[in-house]
Amino acid sequence: MTKARSGPLAGVKIVEFAGIGPAPMTAMLLSDLGAEVVIIDRLEPSGLGIEKPTRFDIIRRGRRSVALDLKRPEGIACALDLVAGADALIEGFRPGTMERLGLGPDICLERNPRLVYGRITGWGQEGPLAKAAGHDLNYIALSGALSAIGRAGEPPTIPLNLIGDYGGGAMLLAFGLLAALLEAGRSGKGQVVDAAMAEGSATLMASLFGLAAAGLHKPERGTNLLDSGAPHYETYRCADGEWITVAPIEKKFREILLGLIGFDPASFPDVNDPARWPEARKLLAERFAQRSRAQWCALLEGTDACFAPVLSLAEAPEHPQARARGSFIAIDGVVQPAPQPRFSRTPPAVPTAGEPAGASSRAVLAEWGFSAAAIDHLEQAGAIRSGADQTH
Repeated sequence: MTKARSGPLAGVKIVEFAGIGPAPMTAMLLSDLGAEVVIIDRLEPSGLGIEKPTRFDIIRRGRRSVALDLKRPEGIACALDLVAGADALIEGFRPGTMERLGLGPDICLERNPRLVYGRITGWGQEGPLAKAAGHDLNYIALSGALSAIGRAGEPPTIPLNLIGDYGGGAMLLAFGLLAALLEAGRSGKGQVVDAAMAEGSATLMASLFGLAAAGLHKPERGTNLLDSGAPHYETYRCADGEWITVAPIEKKFREILLGLIGFDPASFPDVNDPARWPEARKLLAERFAQRSRAQWCALLEGTDACFAPVLSLAEAPEHPQARARGSFIAIDGVVQPAPQPRFSRTPPAVPTAGEPAGASSRAVLAEWGFSAAAIDHLEQAGAIRSGADQTH
């Protein structure tokens, strides 16, 4: 038997159909908080995503894997038996894929009426684009988010795949799953949670839609308070070529920043007037270019100047704030973000490293109620692979 899990979601059982992007991130978030999540992997790699050794596939952490051949009826039957014992399901395929496999919501909810069936796609389950391929960049382009990100006179800036895949996708699906699980606990009935990255990224833009409707956010990139237009919400290059951020939106914080870096707040250009922004930006850029990032950190960190250095991925875990909070952990020698958020009474355990496809097939099936004879039959039929090579 696997060790008992801890955390606020301990006791929740989830089946995850292996995919890329938001679906595994959703599963990681829930597993981090104590849910027992079993990944149903393919027998052979899908060829999707960026290939990497398993130990570096951080969003696979904390879960065990069963490798099933979903082209075989025995594999489908095995998957349905696992679903029958689960509280929730996560899948991130194109609309219609799970139905074609015989694992659609109707069949799964018939087997398990309390099941929360979580689906994440780019465009949603319906609509003219529903079955078209796409990635994060396409979804945030359609939602309006991408058009708002970037500097004046320049193309839209690609914000990694944080907004569509993870913010508007994984986190929204995790939120929806938890809401549906809460409701299922009261009603005894499951349901389908349909999350779309295009819609989720639009949800993240709710405040901006409101500002634009009120005439308080111009459509031109890089001309507004929060999009690099304002000199007091900006990144600046230091003498050593490193970068810092300042964001004293409020007057009282601006006065602290200006005083600390040697300006008289009373005579500094009034940044409440956008016409003065170019002048103020020039003064700030020249001033910050006079010292190194470390020197500015020594002067400004920990004050109310609304300041922080721009840290690399290697530097972020070593910052005193991150070290004091234990914000990063090392699993199998790989430094990565710790589970979040924090819980005072039911803290989760440190996750285990992700494992290769099929590494726990037999163990998981046995724990989920399959007999040894049934597992042997699945293996002999080629429907499962077990004991996968775990070298990484």
